[in-house]
Amino acid sequence: MNEAALTEPVAGGSGHRIEEFGYQQELKRTLTFTDLLVYGLIFMVPIAPFAIFGSVFQASGGMVAMAYIVGMLAMMCTANSYAQMVQAFPMSGSVYTYVGRGITRVLGFVAGWMILLDYVLIPALLYLAAAIAMNGMLPDIPLWAWLIAFVVLNTVINYLGIEFTARVNKVMLVLELLVLAIFLVIGITAVANGHGTFSFDAFFNAGTFTPSVIFGAVSIAVLSFLGFDGISTLAEENSGSTRSLGRSMIAALLLVGVLFVVQTWVGSMLVQDPAGLITNGDPSGTAFYDAAKNAGGPFLFILTAAATAVAWGFANALVAQAATSRLLFAMARDRQLPAFLSRVHPKRGVPVNATFVVAGISLVLGLYLVNQPNGLTEISTLVNFGALTAFSLLNIAVVWWFVIRQKSRRWFVHLVLPLIGLAILVAVIINANIAAQVLGVVWLVIGVVLAFVLLRTGRMTDPTAATASPIDEKEAR
Repeated sequence: MNEAALTEPVAGGSGHRIEEFGYQQELKRTLTFTDLLVYGLIFMVPIAPFAIFGSVFQASGGMVAMAYIVGMLAMMCTANSYAQMVQAFPMSGSVYTYVGRGITRVLGFVAGWMILLDYVLIPALLYLAAAIAMNGMLPDIPLWAWLIAFVVLNTVINYLGIEFTARVNKVMLVLELLVLAIFLVIGITAVANGHGTFSFDAFFNAGTFTPSVIFGAVSIAVLSFLGFDGISTLAEENSGSTRSLGRSMIAALLLVGVLFVVQTWVGSMLVQDPAGLITNGDPSGTAFYDAAKNAGGPFLFILTAAATAVAWGFANALVAQAATSRLLFAMARDRQLPAFLSRVHPKRGVPVNATFVVAGISLVLGLYLVNQPNGLTEISTLVNFGALTAFSLLNIAVVWWFVIRQKSRRWFVHLVLPLIGLAILVAVIINANIAAQVLGVVWLVIGVVLAFVLLRTGRMTDPTAATASPIDEKEAR
């Protein structure tokens, strides 16, 4: 197979030749590099640390910036793995496709099953977090009403098509960056004027540092990074070359990682009682907003809280719902999920049934969690466990496909970086919340059982034999 034909657009720039993998081009190719970059930034939410700042601060012993740096290192290595695999297999499906075709279909299903724990649950998590934030500012409107409003709004926008979603994303990104800029200017000015304590403790504190503390904190902080991988689910809607997919993932991750480190560093210097926050935690979830209030008064408290609610419940949940529907579409197209999920709207070019199913799951799960006192924490840890397990399998797939099967000699990108990413991810999983480990393993076991049931019933054929031709080294760069 000519790999160059897969890594460059076909005549007219309309798309990649996914027909050579046995599929038909059904989704609409309209997304540019900028659209993909914005999508990734919105999915990760440039102000994501606002919502979980207190939890990460406590878990890291105040070294919140270090936790985000370590998390970014692991995600950068994993982003490299995505960038390599998307060039070999330019299709929707994310890790489900890459592990399935890079190693074997059974492991691909398991990887897809684990990332499904992330993709299916995270919209509900985002809607719930946003509803809680809005209810805190407008308590007369119940949580369930806010949750329903966010779900309905995002479902309508996603139904209207990926181009409309992309336009909304750009507007939301500008607003989030504006709020972040306001916080940083006011926050840095406040520290300079003595309303905070200038310190590098957020990067390293000898009194609280241990490897287990940092990796445990990363297991929470990594929630902020989840989303860069969602870009890969849009492979069949990308109008450029597959290189633009990989570059947009890495660029989005690098940009947002720098923003995470800077804002958490400034926020940590504005915490009035760091020792108390480490000891008692952040039960109200307002640690960052309180730090903002210390710098800019009630105005900055309300601005950062409202921005978090809109960013999580609208902008982030919007792209999360789009990514999840594409994953369901890809798995259903391969007969791993019910066939009705593979239906594409003939005019709008979106996986319409999958979009509505994701909305329904988010609504039901969100309404259930509204009445659970620790629902947000429980679902957060499960989301992270699923994503980190799938990312680990992806890094293994890169080594297996390129180094072992394709005999690649690009040791750094095909061996060193995937192994570094794998080592960090495993360390984070080991130091994660015990409850998340137990529930995550249960979900994993269910996935393994389902994989073998599909295999025994003939619904899981191995596509790698048809695509195991050597990769052109120049095209893989």
